[in-house]
Amino acid sequence: MTTVDPDTAAPPSAERARRRAAGDPVKALLHRHRELCERAVDPLEIAAGLEAHGITDRTAARFRHRDVFSLAEELYARSPRGEEPAAATAPVPAGPSAYRALGCALLPGALAAAAAAAGQAWAGPAAVAATVAALVWPGRPAGGRFPWLAHLLAAAVAGWAAHRYGTALAVGLALAVAPGHLLAAAFAAGARARLDGSRALEDFADRARPLLFASVAGFTAAAVGAAALAGAPLPVAVPLALLLFLTRLLLRHGSRRGPVAAALALALVPVPAAAPAAAAVLLVHAVLALSRASAHARP
Repeated sequence: MTTVDPDTAAPPSAERARRRAAGDPVKALLHRHRELCERAVDPLEIAAGLEAHGITDRTAARFRHRDVFSLAEELYARSPRGEEPAAATAPVPAGPSAYRALGCALLPGALAAAAAAAGQAWAGPAAVAATVAALVWPGRPAGGRFPWLAHLLAAAVAGWAAHRYGTALAVGLALAVAPGHLLAAAFAAGARARLDGSRALEDFADRARPLLFASVAGFTAAAVGAAALAGAPLPVAVPLALLLFLTRLLLRHGSRRGPVAAALALALVPVPAAAPAAAAVLLVHAVLALSRASAHARP
């Protein structure tokens, strides 16, 4: 009767799988992110998804790739898919939906200005409601509990400011909705184009930050004009408008609600410096969050 030495026995199936994975680490990664790889319409979506799971360019070196984009290209090439989603990758021209969105963005300011000019008592609350409703139109699912907390806090911030400073402030915020919509859409399109042309996560971040700063600067100028047109105090109206614009950007790109809610809660502190401080805090968070490729993946 022969005996089998346990040291020379064949490894179990789990051990063999581990050895195969060590020889082909990308295969193990493909199995771990199978759903992401199979539903992606291009390698960029896989790169954004990998980054969202914590895989960086440095991590990609463990999979024998120079960066996450190169790793994503191999994962995309090795992923089975039934139909080639060529139509999904084609740019979508401006159509009726884009014009409807622009019309909805123009509506809050027009209604608020008309009601205020007519001397209606409900002009202020209506302007606040329309301004906060504009934060709900865009958006992607984001992590965290209480997904509507940020919207409730935004309503509290705008409502409290309108109560303290009058209807003119609420009208100024409502008038800033339209330029906020246009600049948010331009930022999203520009960031996606930069994602298409990037070859590394750091490269994309370096390209995305100037675009974000340009969007913020453009909106700040528009907010100054809206506040001046409504007769609202600039030191109060501009930081509040910028805070709501950054909230809109972050919610649109699927950022976690926690930091957004914290900044909005800070703006409720009854001191003059609260709103500028909240806007500054949220700008720092936006620079970090919106410089990530995963923030610009297709919803």
